[in-house]
Amino acid sequence: MVDVAAIELLGIDKRFGSVHANKNISLSVAKGSIHGIIGENGAGKSTLMSILYGFYQADSGEIRVSGKPVSIRDSQAAIAVGIGMVHQHFMLVENFTVLENLMLGAEGGAFLGRGADAARNELKRLEAEYGLDVDPDAVVEELPVGLQQRVEILKALYRGAEILILDEPTGVLTPSEADHLFKILEQLRDQGKTVLFITHKLREIMAVTDTVSVMRRGEMVATVKTKETSVEELAELMVGRRVLLRVEKQAANPGDVLLSVKNLTVKDGRGVVMVDNVSFDVRAGEITGIAGVAGNGQSELLEAIAGIRKPVSGEIYVNGELLTAANPAKLRDMGLAHIPEDRHHMGLVLPFEENENSMLGYHHDPLYGAGPFLDLEAIRKDAADKIEKYDIRPPDPRLKTANFSGGNQQKIVCAREIERDPKILIIGQPTRGVDIGAIEFIHRRIIEMRDAGKAVLLVSVELDEIRGLSDRVLVMFAGHVVGETAPDADEKTLGLMMAGIAA
Repeated sequence: MVDVAAIELLGIDKRFGSVHANKNISLSVAKGSIHGIIGENGAGKSTLMSILYGFYQADSGEIRVSGKPVSIRDSQAAIAVGIGMVHQHFMLVENFTVLENLMLGAEGGAFLGRGADAARNELKRLEAEYGLDVDPDAVVEELPVGLQQRVEILKALYRGAEILILDEPTGVLTPSEADHLFKILEQLRDQGKTVLFITHKLREIMAVTDTVSVMRRGEMVATVKTKETSVEELAELMVGRRVLLRVEKQAANPGDVLLSVKNLTVKDGRGVVMVDNVSFDVRAGEITGIAGVAGNGQSELLEAIAGIRKPVSGEIYVNGELLTAANPAKLRDMGLAHIPEDRHHMGLVLPFEENENSMLGYHHDPLYGAGPFLDLEAIRKDAADKIEKYDIRPPDPRLKTANFSGGNQQKIVCAREIERDPKILIIGQPTRGVDIGAIEFIHRRIIEMRDAGKAVLLVSVELDEIRGLSDRVLVMFAGHVVGETAPDADEKTLGLMMAGIAA
């Protein structure tokens, strides 16, 4: 008897105007397997998964679940045929409890108490069966991010999912949390569930998947057994050329202190102290990395240095000058550029065209016009030059920025800030959600900045990135710098420090 695939996609084709996002894609996913899907940003992975989950409709092609053709018009239809999705950015109501989030949209009738009792019993069963322990009465916003992710998985299982799609599931996890997630996925597989695992981290693909499919420029170019391939082969399949997987750099040659932070304390929007009496220096010709799990004060620290958030106390010196009432525009004039960690909310205006975002914050520069009058031809030429230099796809300065993939949006921000030739560059999560080809490109640009004598402050939750790029590493936990290490410190040591445990 031939095993029926959990999912079959046959000839899936999808266009968005002139952009051919999916080109006649066929894919078969075995039941009870962990199937990885990788590809560069803009390769069509998200579009394909959005079609499978009902967010988009294919222009042509067929979807089969357990051998039967299905019509998935929306996410409710996907859930009805046993497909669940855990999104990269969690879809949870933060001030609801775990149980309330589980029930949302599946309350079980008019009598909520009766539905809550049934949901609580089902939650206990799922927790026991899959090792997904979490307090049903805990408020979601008070849970660490690893447990929030468990709630998302429980939500999908509660709704009867036999097929789970996980989109970049480890982006906000520590190494130990990621390892625990992999054990959960393996247990789900062993219980007969099917997992589609979308990531740009090739080491994760090698660690947890049974099979991996590679997409490139809208096409499915390969499907291979994971044990029969390698990181190097997968990288080359993704990009279409050999990719340098290690950051190559010479030893640093640190110069004068260009950025100095002294006894800095910063609160968030709720008045909670997120940065507590932090001090450090960054020198010319040096990359200082800050490692830590998201939410430990790194975001507020960068915002204070960038002039976005006012510190409670402490001092920031740029090129030896004390900042008093600094603002982002003044800091740009002083030679400090900022690549924010949230490109959508702080780095770009998504409805703007690419050429408009390419000059955002620098629109008073004489390059772009005189006085209140903008030189549109000069603006578009400058944008086209950046597009060519940074390989931004599609190469269209008039395209709305929202229509670029995440990796290409990140390149737009990097091009805008780096090409201003700043003295100091502060960067938050430079390659979050970015594919391996773009990672290689962005890393090379950061090293070039250092080698040109710039001071670089790098914040990343990616340990490989911190260790590969940094000349020295500071570790933040609960608003404090808890230690400094060399970049070649082992992952266990850094992981313990990130968890607030002295190594």
